[in-house]
Amino acid sequence: MYLIVGLGNPEPEYSRTRHNMGFDAVNLLAEKHGIEFDKKGFDGIYGIGTIENEKVILLKPQTFMNESGKSIIAVKNFYKIENENIIVIYDDIDVDIGTIKLKKKGGPGTHNGMKSVVEYLETIDFPHIRIGTGKPEFKELLISHVLEKLSDEKYEELKPAIEKASQAVEEIIKNGIDIAMNKFNIKE
Repeated sequence: MYLIVGLGNPEPEYSRTRHNMGFDAVNLLAEKHGIEFDKKGFDGIYGIGTIENEKVILLKPQTFMNESGKSIIAVKNFYKIENENIIVIYDDIDVDIGTIKLKKKGGPGTHNGMKSVVEYLETIDFPHIRIGTGKPEFKELLISHVLEKLSDEKYEELKPAIEKASQAVEEIIKNGIDIAMNKFNIKE
């Protein structure tokens, strides 16, 4: 069983913001695989279904970004899911717009949602998919940058990365994180 988590802030108020790219990716996965977010609990909303012949839970924590780990650890413990089967998808200003970066493990960087996930899981050993949102021109504009309601034009720039993130999840489940990293991480 896999737990696929999109990080974000509760919708609809925060929908179509850069900070909710994780939600957008799991929403796309749900749509593609006929999984409904029809369950509430564990401080989140979630749906259970199948991707690549594997049982999956798609989770959107409803705790606000900086407490995301609280929801994830509750699902992990209840369903007894191994860390290597927890895939966390989130926005990252250090990744170029329209691209993604997969990691087998790694620290949270400056992302408050990931800081919470690492704190609650007590490990950095779990796959994550970073969706590139680009940086604001000035560091002082970071909060307004990630929480800005996006115009159709700006959102269109991010859609390819949302699609790639959903494909990367499918690849991880089908062939493992190493093959997925080779396929989706841009070679420099």
